[in-house]
Amino acid sequence: MTSFTTKRLARDVDHIAPDGSEIRLLGRVNGGSFCHCTLPAGTTSAAVRNRTVEEVWYFLEGQGQVWRKQGEREETVDVSPEVCLTMPAGTHFQFRNTGPGPLCFVIATMPPWPGAGESEDVAGPWDRQVTPASRDARRRPAPASA
Repeated sequence: MTSFTTKRLARDVDHIAPDGSEIRLLGRVNGGSFCHCTLPAGTTSAAVRNRTVEEVWYFLEGQGQVWRKQGEREETVDVSPEVCLTMPAGTHFQFRNTGPGPLCFVIATMPPWPGAGESEDVAGPWDRQVTPASRDARRRPAPASA
């Protein structure tokens, strides 16, 4: 049995995701994990795909765009607070911040993030743009599995 936990959103970044976004870990149980993601103003993530995990994203703050591709199906959607979208395993995706402040959202990952090697780079519609702030974000070493 997994023990229950309580956690507040940390000020410091736990680690930088493979796509370049800032990740703050929130909770984890046997069936999934939950984190807070921030993409600073003026930045664009790397285009990636997750090999085995599925995700649900819920946007809390900011404005941006998310590109997704599954086989021949491809779309770019505008995101802002109260927008929710899904990332089935194998979906190619990339996101960018189009607003003046941070783009913040929470991610439910099922099963829990397995660690290094889960995400791989793919071709996306935009060039990756990472600011010095996101490259140098305060971070602790990434756990074996987030």
